[in-house]
Amino acid sequence: QLQLVESGGVLVQPGESLRLSCATSGFTLDYYPIAWFRQAPGKEREGVSCISSKDGSTYYSDSVKERFTISKDNAKNTVYLQMNSLVPEDTATYYCAVQTVLFRQCGLLATEYDYWGQGTQVTVST
Repeated sequence: QLQLVESGGVLVQPGESLRLSCATSGFTLDYYPIAWFRQAPGKEREGVSCISSKDGSTYYSDSVKERFTISKDNAKNTVYLQMNSLVPEDTATYYCAVQTVLFRQCGLLATEYDYWGQGTQVTVST
């Protein structure tokens, strides 16, 4: 059974860093595109970053570019999102998701992703 479980969300102060983890099971991580999304209260779900299975290329939304880094450890079946220089606007529930299409370039449209984790809450506040 395919599963994704996020962890690492906490309350941090502006300017601090945080690393989220997404533990996966039930599929070979290296074969499928995987992404991080986030959703703040009253807002639509937003694509944050993704990593392609085709060539390992990564993509970021403009709002997080140069602050966030996505990576994965295939041996541990885990995807990470390193978040630096956090700002209050980064406050949201963060989700990881997988697109069950083999060896494909990733994108940041939520409708392209088939399986989702339950989310982890990140709060950036003084």
